[in-house]
Amino acid sequence: MHVTFYGAVREVTGSMHLLTTDHDRILMDCGMFQGSRKEAAQKNTVMPFDPAILTNMVLSHAHIDHSGRIPFLTKRNFSGRILCTRATFSVCEFLLPDSAHIQESDAEYLNYKSVRAALLQMNSRKKKKSSQQDEIRKLLKRNRHELNVEAINELIASHHLEKVEPLYTIEDTEEALTFFDGYPYRHPLSIGKDMRCTFYDAGHILGSAITIIRATENGRTCVMGYSGDLGRFDKPIVNDPTLNFDEQDRKLDLLIMESTYGNRLHDAVKDLKPHLKQILTETFQRGGSVVIPSFAYGRTQELLYVLHELYLEGDVPRMPVYVDSPLATKLTKVFGEHPEVYDEETHDAFLEQGRNPFMFDQIHFVGSVEESMALNRETASHIVLASSGMCEAGRILHHLRFKVHNPKNTILIVGFMAQNTLGRRILELGQAYEQSGRKGKAPVLKFLNKEYPLKARVINLGGFSAHADKRELLRFLKKSNLQIKKIALVHGEDEQTVSFAGDLKKEGYAVVVPRKGETIRVQ
Repeated sequence: MHVTFYGAVREVTGSMHLLTTDHDRILMDCGMFQGSRKEAAQKNTVMPFDPAILTNMVLSHAHIDHSGRIPFLTKRNFSGRILCTRATFSVCEFLLPDSAHIQESDAEYLNYKSVRAALLQMNSRKKKKSSQQDEIRKLLKRNRHELNVEAINELIASHHLEKVEPLYTIEDTEEALTFFDGYPYRHPLSIGKDMRCTFYDAGHILGSAITIIRATENGRTCVMGYSGDLGRFDKPIVNDPTLNFDEQDRKLDLLIMESTYGNRLHDAVKDLKPHLKQILTETFQRGGSVVIPSFAYGRTQELLYVLHELYLEGDVPRMPVYVDSPLATKLTKVFGEHPEVYDEETHDAFLEQGRNPFMFDQIHFVGSVEESMALNRETASHIVLASSGMCEAGRILHHLRFKVHNPKNTILIVGFMAQNTLGRRILELGQAYEQSGRKGKAPVLKFLNKEYPLKARVINLGGFSAHADKRELLRFLKKSNLQIKKIALVHGEDEQTVSFAGDLKKEGYAVVVPRKGETIRVQ
């Protein structure tokens, strides 16, 4: 049995690993690379193998950096099944179509820009620039916000311009979802000839799984584990990462393990509420609002849970809370439909009291674009949670546009921001400005084709991360009943992974840090 590492290798996004035996090829995750537009396009449009060779696919959880290229896979001769937990399947029914909508919208916008530039160049000597722009806008747009896609496509064809195609369409995702099969935790299932896998709770997000795969070849059984993304201990809503594995799944020849925060420590979980209370109170006293770039899946629901607790306890002013993400609204309902995977704390604090953890009087779910635009201009103090988490797209950009220049406001970072994303720039520039005592000119951010001074307070509340930190990764290894021959570290930027590998070696573990395309024999 061999494993070849194709994605999230010495980087965080685009998880993809291929398990090969004499008879089968099992793909573990099929994630989308998230980063700069050019690099993402280069990496996401190339599949490093023919999908027709795959027997089946195992999906650790629904986050786009693990699931986002599944429709790209299934429309390219993949004929197997996609196996995951039931909750992960439920979430993918919303996440994948949303991803397709983003792909289509991005492609349409890039095609619009291409046609507009071509028309301006062709007519540059005929009319005044302002007059040209008005005419082109009327030709290429139906109204201020809607592109005339038919007219754009006709002009691309007639002028022989290069057309940008989406990675996949909504129709592709609908087809992809017919390949899914959802299973409960601790339910062994066949995935190939003499190959079985079992899902265990990873504690990362609703439905996330640690996968243990057993394969028998030539009379010898190899056992491999894949952590997916490991969660934190003692956080609300979902259970902690599994430490007690069934007897037949305990002796691992190889564990493929994430290392996102292999060299960092988060704030203690117990400090999350008091820290959030302090941030909200200070912002409201300044007369400001709190803008939270938040992943629609998981982070939004965790924040709503903690805000609900704070409001019930009367610990902060009960300002309006807006969830400005149609996807987050849908996924919050999915969370409500899977109480079977909630932890004991959530059952005690909410379910047994007849309360929905994610619903309270002050919360408002924003639906239409018009509602979102009105909220952009709201000057009274409030909290807004909007996607995307890394500030690369979506409604969060418009909230930042209206709030980033005002020192009364707070931009609250509550999750990982990958390199080359706007979220990472906000975090790094904001922290540097704070460390300088906010002296001199504020740093400048460029997004939506304009420059904005970053005068709002930028605070990183790392305790909300859904990823285990260094201490918790070690806790998983030491406290679980797994016996591990070798560990392959993935899903971490180079600095984090290499540092964590060094620490593990000092603890006596055999560790490798594979490179993209490298193959390891499981023995």
